[in-house]
Amino acid sequence: MFPRPIQTQSAAAQATYKAALPVVLILWLLPLIAVMLFSVRPEADFSSGNYWGMPSSFDLIPNYSRVFFDSDMPRYLLNSLLITIPTVIGTVALASMTGFALGVYKFKGNLLIFFMFIAGNFVPFQILMVPVRDLTIDLNLYDTKTGLVLFHIAFQTGFCTLFMRNFIRALPYPLIEAARVEGVAEWRIFWFVVMPLMKPAIAALAVLVFTFIWNDYFWAIVLTQGPDSQPVTAGITAFNSQYRAAYHLMSAGSIVAALPPVAMFFLMQKHFIAGLTLGAVK
Repeated sequence: MFPRPIQTQSAAAQATYKAALPVVLILWLLPLIAVMLFSVRPEADFSSGNYWGMPSSFDLIPNYSRVFFDSDMPRYLLNSLLITIPTVIGTVALASMTGFALGVYKFKGNLLIFFMFIAGNFVPFQILMVPVRDLTIDLNLYDTKTGLVLFHIAFQTGFCTLFMRNFIRALPYPLIEAARVEGVAEWRIFWFVVMPLMKPAIAALAVLVFTFIWNDYFWAIVLTQGPDSQPVTAGITAFNSQYRAAYHLMSAGSIVAALPPVAMFFLMQKHFIAGLTLGAVK
């Protein structure tokens, strides 16, 4: 049913695998390589149609200097931080408490509430574009960072609750029972018993949510406009004008925008992998 490990395959299959792996890897990285090359090309190359040849000059410093000092890119980056960080904190906090309630307590309607959280993940987000936009306008939250943060928290909590609830149910329940026997309050059980055991899951979820929100483009252009509230994913399009597209600046801006989630992943890599694989052997 499942593919066998490559070590158990024949010598010919292993040789084919080793030869094909670098080719597939290069093909997968081609778009990123193209963006990196575009970011160091001069504007004259695009005017002359020299997209894929050798750059006439390497304008690494001029292009990135214009991105940082001659545009609103620093403001867009700050907006992304002010949107992403509160969203991660709010989503993880809500999902931890909801996951604890649904994973530990047995009450009538538990599964129904849990399924309602899950059901939101199956709704195509394009369907919600018009009603969510109208709702933010009615609440005076349109084109504000607060509105985008509240929407992302509401939309991401369903998946995060599913993640946390299943993680908490895998924890040793006798620890909770022992704390109750000792007369520990429920909120203290959550904070002092369950939360320390949830650190790997919280780290993994924080990385996932940070990446989802930082890379969001659809809701960034639907719910915000202009440099006062737009995140960096939407702000990159500001390098375009009606009759001209600054591909070299857009590419440089894309590289800059991709650095924070990459750095976040490598900083939290150990905890991220531990959170995803904890309980896998069991």
